[in-house]
Amino acid sequence: MTASNSAERSREVAWLRSMTGDLSSTVMRRMEQTLPWFADMPPGRRSAVGMVAQSGITAIVDWFEQGSEATWVARDVFDSAPRELVRSVSLQQTLQLVQVVVEVFEERVSGASPEIREGVLRYSRDIAFAAAEVYARAAEARGLWDARLEALVVDSILTGEHDAELPSRVAALGWSSHGEVAVIVGTTPKVLEVDQLRRIARHNHTDLLVGIQGNRLVLFVGRNVDAEHEGNNEHSFLEITRCLEHGFGTGPLILGPTVPSVVEASRSARAALAAFSVAHAYRNLERPTLAEDLLPERALAGDPLARQALIQRVYMPLADHQSELLSTLGCYLDNGRSLEATARELFVHPNTVRYRLKRITEIIGWDATGPRESLILQCALILGRIAEHHGGEGKSTGKSAKR
Repeated sequence: MTASNSAERSREVAWLRSMTGDLSSTVMRRMEQTLPWFADMPPGRRSAVGMVAQSGITAIVDWFEQGSEATWVARDVFDSAPRELVRSVSLQQTLQLVQVVVEVFEERVSGASPEIREGVLRYSRDIAFAAAEVYARAAEARGLWDARLEALVVDSILTGEHDAELPSRVAALGWSSHGEVAVIVGTTPKVLEVDQLRRIARHNHTDLLVGIQGNRLVLFVGRNVDAEHEGNNEHSFLEITRCLEHGFGTGPLILGPTVPSVVEASRSARAALAAFSVAHAYRNLERPTLAEDLLPERALAGDPLARQALIQRVYMPLADHQSELLSTLGCYLDNGRSLEATARELFVHPNTVRYRLKRITEIIGWDATGPRESLILQCALILGRIAEHHGGEGKSTGKSAKR
């Protein structure tokens, strides 16, 4: 660069620096007039945004003075901004801010040399890429933080060792559901597409927490019941599970019972995990399968929730209703589901046995004449007799069943 060119560039830089203060005021006024989101900001955040704009104007002059080698100047514009500004101002709004600064600068240098006008255009490109880089880093850091928090939340729910802070932690992950919750357990696929699972959940107006435990994939699904989507919340959890089915690997897919809220989701998770561990014992297992469809296998494997459910839902209602119903069911099952043999043993007509079996189905919801349901009822009677013989359990579960 010759001496004359150097002197000319120094004069241009001095001219640019002389009007930076006026440019800053013009930029602030232009943002108030053209950017509604800026006018609605609290004073503290407006001041922070103005500080970024001022840094951008100063950086343009520095960039022009040092030439194209000073690409770091563009990245440093955002260093003066508070960290929380990245969360309160979107990338789109930041680019709008950059556009206002560049437009004001271009208007003021419209009569300047071509070198200055070209420098402003080149700088606007660099500053846009710098803004994108800042938000990309913030998004990556937020994603890692969310993943760690989600793993912590899922683990605390599964173990049942959580405190009053659980709702706030779940809300921090974007969980907005205030309705019922159910847990789905299946195998982890070779390639897990978490984003695809979340998109399917959003399409069904549900929230999702994802937990990976070795070869098990655990999903907490929350029904988002609100006025806007009230008509779209008729999908059952079983239907939602079928929509999410392709996100799991091959093997059993278990849906736990529905619970009122995410705070109580550990109960659904325990049932689903217990059913998943014994699913191989059921020869006609469907996909997906309700955890309650595997109550006999769970009870035989020692699951206390399954034992309690069978006693409360089968044994105690029949014991509290009429004694002949319980004895008829036991006799019918012990005689291989033969109406005639049951009638002979009870000294009644077979039609009486049919009537009592119908009443049993109406009370407990299971039909003793079916092969699978008879197994469930047989297990319930055995567990109920054991609990009643030992005293405490049968009595306590009976009280809870009455409630």
